[in-house]
Amino acid sequence: MPGKLGRTAEQREALLRNQASELLWYGKITTTKAKAKELQPYVEKIITKAIRVYDDNIAFEVVKTDKKGKEVKEKSTKDSPRKLAVRRQLMGKLRDLQEVKPFGEKKSEFKARTADIQHPLMEKLFNEIAPKYATRAQESGQGGGYTRIYLLGQRRGDGAEEAIIELI
Repeated sequence: MPGKLGRTAEQREALLRNQASELLWYGKITTTKAKAKELQPYVEKIITKAIRVYDDNIAFEVVKTDKKGKEVKEKSTKDSPRKLAVRRQLMGKLRDLQEVKPFGEKKSEFKARTADIQHPLMEKLFNEIAPKYATRAQESGQGGGYTRIYLLGQRRGDGAEEAIIELI
């Protein structure tokens, strides 16, 4: 039964969703060798989808009235239908992680910084991870290879082979 991880389909999908979310959020996780090998193509496909549409936006003008009653034109952008469809597909494959207030940051500053962000993991994927790998793909001329697995040896408790999977 290779590739099954000894779980039902629902449990396996939940495991991959959780681990992929953690990997994209933190950049590195420690898990077993078998789970890392199952997770690698799952995450690579997610990143590839994000790279294809991360810069596909629609720019438009919005007319608003300011405090004095004057009409002001503002430029705004939104996701294209194609990007929105991919964003929704990826939201189904990932768990939505919420940003945690760092130590030393005031509560008001944290609320101001995160006020308009509804899905922090999706924002990180489309605004940080996808542009980084897209420029790397243009420079090197190849796509893929976004993750790396390091083998750590056997775990002390049960002897399972441990590994670190990380974004390169």
